[in-house]
Amino acid sequence: MAERSSSDRPPLAVALRYEHETRQAPRIIASGRGPIAERIIELARAHGIAVRENADLAEMLDAVGVGERIPAAAFAVVAEILFYVLKANGRLPPRETRT
Repeated sequence: MAERSSSDRPPLAVALRYEHETRQAPRIIASGRGPIAERIIELARAHGIAVRENADLAEMLDAVGVGERIPAAAFAVVAEILFYVLKANGRLPPRETRT
């Protein structure tokens, strides 16, 4: 997720890791503003990971901190984004294994 720069704010990026097998909430694995955000986005794209922009969610997750699981308030939005990213990356589990 990334917030693109407006004239008064540097870009913000937050990277998540979701491990389907554990069935636990996604964990924040990287977060940063400005050049760090740009590098997070660059690395994601270089590794074929789809990027989805959602400024409000990025701000909420940035406040949580790296290494922490996402808060319950973000579950619905993150689930929607994970579905998009997994589908875009061709890594969506078969329908019968999704619950």
